[in-house]
Amino acid sequence: MQPLVLIAIIFLITPLLGGLWSLLVYGNRTLLHPVLGWLETTTYRVAGINPAEEMTWTQYAKNVIVFNVCGFFLLFFILVFQAYLPLNPQEFGGLSWALAINTAASFMTNTNWQAYSGETTMSYASQMLGLTVQNFLSAATGSAVLMAFIRGLVKKTPGTIGNFWCDLVRSLVYLLLPLSILLSLALVSQGVVQTFSPYHTVETLESGPQVIPVGPVASQAAIKILGTNGGGFFNANSAHPFENPTAISNFLQMIFIIAIPAGMAYAYGLLIGSVRHAWLILGVMTVIWFGGLIVAFLSESLMNPVLDTSHLWEGREVRIGLLNSLSWATATTATSNGAVNMMHESLSPLAGGIALLNMMLGEVAFGGVGVGLCSMIMFILLTVFLCGLMVGRTPEYKGKKLNKQDIQWIVVAILTPNILILFGAGIASVLPTAQTSLSTFGPHGLTEILYAFTSAAANNGSAFSGLNADTPFYNLVLAGVMVITRLTILIPSLALAGSFANKKSAPISVGTLSTDNFFFAFLLFSTIMIIGGLSFFPALSLGPIVEQLLMLKGEAFPFPGGS
Repeated sequence: MQPLVLIAIIFLITPLLGGLWSLLVYGNRTLLHPVLGWLETTTYRVAGINPAEEMTWTQYAKNVIVFNVCGFFLLFFILVFQAYLPLNPQEFGGLSWALAINTAASFMTNTNWQAYSGETTMSYASQMLGLTVQNFLSAATGSAVLMAFIRGLVKKTPGTIGNFWCDLVRSLVYLLLPLSILLSLALVSQGVVQTFSPYHTVETLESGPQVIPVGPVASQAAIKILGTNGGGFFNANSAHPFENPTAISNFLQMIFIIAIPAGMAYAYGLLIGSVRHAWLILGVMTVIWFGGLIVAFLSESLMNPVLDTSHLWEGREVRIGLLNSLSWATATTATSNGAVNMMHESLSPLAGGIALLNMMLGEVAFGGVGVGLCSMIMFILLTVFLCGLMVGRTPEYKGKKLNKQDIQWIVVAILTPNILILFGAGIASVLPTAQTSLSTFGPHGLTEILYAFTSAAANNGSAFSGLNADTPFYNLVLAGVMVITRLTILIPSLALAGSFANKKSAPISVGTLSTDNFFFAFLLFSTIMIIGGLSFFPALSLGPIVEQLLMLKGEAFPFPGGS
């Protein structure tokens, strides 16, 4: 019953978060303004921001790019020179240039792919000033772009789509910051570590020394969950007992992985004047996520003839349990969160395939903060376009007609990640340099490569950690994939916002396609699955699907070295 309770709680708080965020889109007053309004206005004054200034979509996009480029270089230099910065009690050295590029690109793009072990690599300064700050800023960037996208859709007069700096600040001040403080305190109450104390060295029962890593964990764990970031303080991420110690902390984090993206979908319905349409979107998202969870659970429950057992516990935390592990694994890949409370490499082949498919579909269920709903709107617009082709009518959505250029932007946003996944994984599968990072041969080895490129292209960050990704090839290539795919959702969203903002709203007629009924929900679901199937079914067949079939026959491929 726990997954159903999880869904019920998310749907209960969705209107609250959605209502709050919908007020921020147009700068309306909220219950938090008397407490935090001074922070917003002070930020404007210090940064020289004019909140009344409006931007065209090109100006908005330029500011988004410049802001993120500055964030990349700031984080890069923090990581390279961390040995000379304060708050480094363990005296860690700086990162290599290739790993620093990968990590800076990862956190700038909200991917949080980690090709390093946090507790043995990152100082407290790097964790807080570098990674945690980018967790806030990357999530706020996604929120800001969605605000602009929605304003373009509903705008009735031609012109601008808002002010990026105002959207960024409002998302930070009234949404991410207060929720992070509350969740941090809740996590600390459950035993999540929050300290500047150096690591502790203790004597074990075997009379040997053991280093116990600690640090400012709770503050980073909160925003990694709320911002669908996923980058953990520890290498084990949310499987680590200092980062996720209890059943309550585990359940809270699962709720808030999904809560903000779900709330934004509800807010979208409020802003376009159709809450029914919002619940339809949320219904499609829930079917995709919950359907994947059911398939994963059934796969995990099958007898594994290779190991002569079912409900395999290797790679899972006993204190968290099988269903909690699977619920988290499907939630973190259906959103762009990427945090893990188990080893995804240890999933049964078909369950690992579900985690892959969630990301391959564009992480539309429920997606990341802001960009998840942007991706879903892209699929909605594509569905409307396909329906228009079938009936011979100019497609329109919420009174705005779609033209050739709009469809081109939609295709770029939907297909570019798919191309990069297949192209990158294909090259890595034949390059000897890339193959040396594999931990196994056969279909599972292909899945390791496919998962790495899918995670990067989906800006997710979770991994099949049997793949050694801390090599120049993977650090640089995956960094490029992360940046390109992030831009191919942000820029098309803003371009479409500018296009729709300059269009007049057409009155609804008898021939207008209704987007508020079950039939459209079915069409939307079918479009998402068909695009994913056409793109990835051959790759999935060669990886997790054939591995599952071989496993059921009792066959497995050897590890390097013949074991």
